[in-house]
Amino acid sequence: MISKTSIENLKNQIDIVDIVSSFIELKKSGANFKACCPFHGEDTPSFTVSPAKQIYHCFGCSNGGDAIKFVMEYEKLSYPEAIEKIAALTNFNLEYDNKDSQALNTSILDAVNNYYQNNLFSNSNALQYLNSRGITKESIYKFQIGYASSSNDTITYLKNNFFDLSMAIELGIIDSGSNGLYARFIERITFPIFLQSGKLVGFGGRTISGHNAKYVNSPATKLFNKSALLFGYNLARENIYQSKEIIITEGYLDVIMLHQAGFTNSVATLGTALTSQHIPLLKKSDAKVILGYDGDKAGMEAAYKASILLAQNDFLGGVVIFQNGQDPADYVKEGRVDELKSLLLHPKYFVEFALDYIVKDNLGNYRFDINRPEEKQKILVKIEEFLSTLKPVMAEEFKGYAAHLINLHPKYIKTQKTNTLKNNYKTPNSPQNQMVDITEILILQGILNYPDKKEIILTALDSSMFDLHREEFEYLLNGNIEKLTSIIARTELQTLTLKEYQIQLCDFLLKYYKKQFELISKDKTLTFKEKSTATKEFRIIEQRLKGRNLLPFFNLRKN
Repeated sequence: MISKTSIENLKNQIDIVDIVSSFIELKKSGANFKACCPFHGEDTPSFTVSPAKQIYHCFGCSNGGDAIKFVMEYEKLSYPEAIEKIAALTNFNLEYDNKDSQALNTSILDAVNNYYQNNLFSNSNALQYLNSRGITKESIYKFQIGYASSSNDTITYLKNNFFDLSMAIELGIIDSGSNGLYARFIERITFPIFLQSGKLVGFGGRTISGHNAKYVNSPATKLFNKSALLFGYNLARENIYQSKEIIITEGYLDVIMLHQAGFTNSVATLGTALTSQHIPLLKKSDAKVILGYDGDKAGMEAAYKASILLAQNDFLGGVVIFQNGQDPADYVKEGRVDELKSLLLHPKYFVEFALDYIVKDNLGNYRFDINRPEEKQKILVKIEEFLSTLKPVMAEEFKGYAAHLINLHPKYIKTQKTNTLKNNYKTPNSPQNQMVDITEILILQGILNYPDKKEIILTALDSSMFDLHREEFEYLLNGNIEKLTSIIARTELQTLTLKEYQIQLCDFLLKYYKKQFELISKDKTLTFKEKSTATKEFRIIEQRLKGRNLLPFFNLRKN
């Protein structure tokens, strides 16, 4: 059977909007999405999906539930089958076991969290520290801040309450060493860390007694992955969805103080840089991302890496760097909330910040001497490497900004890699050094290599499917073989067998129809009915092409 831990991890990763839209088309309606209910006939949409609550509900037939319930109802599947279906849709690897007892007893985490919270109010040093940082009693309760005293105290608490110590080890509360059991958090203020669903999975801890590590987190467990979690997200989620903006900082105290000041859409990474594992969580809300990082070397480096990641994933937003050793928490404590708000309203675009950092260090000094041509060339290479990872329009938009930074004419900056081995390359002997698409050439060559199949192949193709070799296709279509350029008969390309060619052609057609379907789905001039019809047609085409069987597809095209 599917392990309970695996199911919980899947639930915490999926987004109901992504799942439901895999089966029916949704339209944005305020903070929610709407559609005509797939479970009963209707002309006016009454089927609503809430990203914030992660549920769906139909006001016409009263059907409702979470993503798993939707798949069960829509696909007529059992609970395990629906879990496996969603896992397949999201490329999630399920884990299986044969014993329910293997599931983690997470109630231990909740109990220990309550224990830490009770400890806090009996420790004057911990309370004094929080007070010195400006944290109010209301915030202590809101974020469930606690205090872990000695190692023996935590272990004694677990034993006295008859908790399974091996389970406590697996959850990262305690561990075993050469001297026996010891607690992970000793003389530290604790900050519980929750999944977006509100489930407690681990802790962060801040020393108040001079330990070498100022901050520590729970170790990696089956539930706790610090590279995918954001502190405070469970409290900020609703405001993030409403405001369509999320503020990401570097520390727990920054988040707490920002919430105190009214910035309740604030979260923090867990002592690590923003990673690709955070992207799915950030994508769910479709929110603008504001990075609020320290101006020291570590903060600038983290902001640079995060800017590249966010720019490459098409996020709107930018970066705010706090100078003079201050951070957002300091602004709130000092009563400079208006100044803080102004800074957060005017971030520097991710691409601009990344380009600035490529050219200059955190102190504002040039990394290379741009007055020397050989040094300018080095920095140019780094700029081009970054710009080539962006979408073409984005790269072109910021080419002028990059050129200004190094005092160079924009025409000398290349924003796209033109010499790739996968698909496109330039032929050295063609008059205009023409760009060539290998896949298109292979499709055209197949028409020449298998003349007895020419009619049926041409039935599936039309000139709009070709980007670089449309003219050559039209020559073939009209039988003007003599007008074909030499690129169609390239000798370095391996001749495909008929079976290989069929696979190549199916993949080529599938890619084209996927692109057309995406354009249709984004066309705001089309009605919901027109899009639904197009969706059904595409699903039929997709199914047949994925089967690598061209004959049913050709029959479909003729009809």
